Amino acid sequence: MMSDIYALGTFSEGAGGHWPGVIRGGRVAALAKLIPVAPADLLSVFRQWEVWGARIDAAVASAQEGWWRPEGELVAHLPCMPDNLFGAGANYRKHVIELIVDSGAGGTGHLSPEERRAYGEREMDQRAASGKPFVWVAARSSIAGPERALVLPHDIQQPDWELELAVLIGRRARRVPAARALDHVAGYMIANDITARELVTRSDLKNLGMDWMACKGSPGFKILGPYVTPARFVADPQKLHIRLSLNGEVMQDEGTDDMIFGVAQIIEFVSAHCELQPGDVIMTGSPSGNGTHYGRFLRDGDEMRGEIDGLVGAQVVRCVGEPVGSGKAFEAA
Repeated sequence: MMSDIYALGTFSEGAGGHWPGVIRGGRVAALAKLIPVAPADLLSVFRQWEVWGARIDAAVASAQEGWWRPEGELVAHLPCMPDNLFGAGANYRKHVIELIVDSGAGGTGHLSPEERRAYGEREMDQRAASGKPFVWVAARSSIAGPERALVLPHDIQQPDWELELAVLIGRRARRVPAARALDHVAGYMIANDITARELVTRSDLKNLGMDWMACKGSPGFKILGPYVTPARFVADPQKLHIRLSLNGEVMQDEGTDDMIFGVAQIIEFVSAHCELQPGDVIMTGSPSGNGTHYGRFLRDGDEMRGEIDGLVGAQVVRCVGEPVGSGKAFEAA
């Protein structure tokens, strides 16, 4: 039942250290209280998810009332730092068509908006029928939790939001067919894949494609969390709904059924080329409604709120501008 749904997170109180906990119904219990012999960090839990997943289920069901504390008394951090973070690019049909119409991507700048849309629809239908996912790898230094402010680099002019469904792997996966791919998922969480739009393509190396490091590699550009909802609470990852609000205004509002390649197909593709390990994370692409569509990019003082119906919690991130000519990294409180 939905009333029984819980998620896992990493929490702190005041100046104290970080500790793993379970959140249910807006209240948090320390994992060490529920299971005294449990690992002291979530990455270790997910690396042995087949053991700890069932034990946590049982512990939550029998937890004492006094072990739970209000969520608002605590700070939720990055749930765990993955060894590997993958991202699926251009994986929502409406999103890609929107990019083509708005920017003339794919060499369509000479066409009318109507012709661009028709071109984009044909391309996406063909890609879904005979193509493969496009996946890139993120820098660990770009990964952050939502408790940190998003620092907007002073030399980036078009920082854009991309709210996504992220998948956390719970079992080793190598050459896994799509039919069995979801068996390897420990849980799901919210991700925001910030992208510097003006750095996506290189004018000096057009034939080499997109510059994924430059446009997506800045510190804090990959925001994960706040919580991981166990996979058993998500009956079908293609029947979820993604919503991002900017300063209270809804910008992205789309179902995961608009994915060109579903979660299982992405796992199949990644595991055909890499060996996925427990704790690895895959971001599965972002739907339409990015800043490029509105001609509006992130600015100092903005606040983003990301939600995925069916997952526990909301990701709230505030943006701060990096001082020009600071000469050193800017640390936001």
